[in-house]
Amino acid sequence: MNQLSQSSRSSERSPQTGVLFVCLGNICRSPTAEGIFQHLVNIHQLNESIFVDSAGTGSWHIGRPPDARSQRVALQRGYDISHLRARQVSAGDFDDFDYILALDAANLANLEKIRPQHYAGHLGLLLPFAPHLRRREVPDPYGGDEKDFQLVVDLIQEAAEGLLNHIKGRL
Repeated sequence: MNQLSQSSRSSERSPQTGVLFVCLGNICRSPTAEGIFQHLVNIHQLNESIFVDSAGTGSWHIGRPPDARSQRVALQRGYDISHLRARQVSAGDFDDFDYILALDAANLANLEKIRPQHYAGHLGLLLPFAPHLRRREVPDPYGGDEKDFQLVVDLIQEAAEGLLNHIKGRL
């Protein structure tokens, strides 16, 4: 997660394409998506072109690291997300991010409620970037077990690759 303040983010990343992943608490799905997508951005050496972050629609986990289960499963797959800290999405994010991608329909609906009329970016779900999965949503693993967290990584990996290819085609 970027350590810049909300007010300085736009000027710092101006030429970059901003991608924000959003789930409910920003401790399971969205930090996993941030970590996986940032890994792809790094591999493709697109750090100068793409800025990645994550947030939650809820406020109860602000400042906390990702869920230990999310961290463990992500690390097993080569993604270290331990440095990330939860934050709540804000209306200002619509000024800073070109893609705001919810992990499920409920969070997308919450984002649509705060979306400014002037927002011209892409507000939608992540999984449509992997249409072959034939799923719309990444299920919330919080109340589940290890296999639920594994599924989250599987789904996000597929969609993250599709999203990166989409963005590369626009750079």
